[in-house]
Amino acid sequence: MADDPATENARKALAEAKPATEKMKQDFAERMKGKPTPTQEENDLAALGAHFTEHEADGSDPDPNIRHVEASKPQDYKTRQMGAAPTHRAPSRE
Repeated sequence: MADDPATENARKALAEAKPATEKMKQDFAERMKGKPTPTQEENDLAALGAHFTEHEADGSDPDPNIRHVEASKPQDYKTRQMGAAPTHRAPSRE
């Protein structure tokens, strides 16, 4: 079995792929650092009626792949204003 060429080719391929696999594992471990938001303590307090407007920081860095962009608004930007719907009157019978 040790002399099988397919086995030897597989061992060579595994040895070549091992550094890339280790790098992917390290990158994944780095991305997963921190703690969950909300934390278990925050969940327990919320179950007992506490209200939160902000959560504890989870210790992770901001995601570099997400960009927050707001569209530019023209200088004369106006919104529509809606009034109350007109009431309809029945015609008078005279």
